[in-house]
Amino acid sequence: MIVEVVGAVIRDQAGRVLTVRKWGTQRFMLPGGKHEPGEDDATALARELREELGVDVATATLLGRFEAPAANEAGATVRSTAYRVEIDGEPAIQAEIEELLWIDPKAPPDVPIAPMLTGRIFPSLNGEGQAA
Repeated sequence: MIVEVVGAVIRDQAGRVLTVRKWGTQRFMLPGGKHEPGEDDATALARELREELGVDVATATLLGRFEAPAANEAGATVRSTAYRVEIDGEPAIQAEIEELLWIDPKAPPDVPIAPMLTGRIFPSLNGEGQAA
């Protein structure tokens, strides 16, 4: 089974990436999620960030499309369209989010992180400067 999602790569001034951990799960992942019927990527991403973090999307630029084993759905593969996102507002835990964690993609901490991040997205960010 393939699960299609959109994800937001939100970076702070130090270049760290904002990750979230949903209630009842162990792994940190990008904020974002599945499309609702009729939504394009921009609409789904804006809705998910409002629901999960209480922020608005200021800009979103395509980072890439990535595929990896799903973090929270056994036997599934997640296909993520990831965007570099600048936000308006201060991220705060909302909806199904239990924890926020800023992670340095060059030196991730010893916490459970979704395979999509460690195997695909973080390597694509290494070597980049701070988010513009």
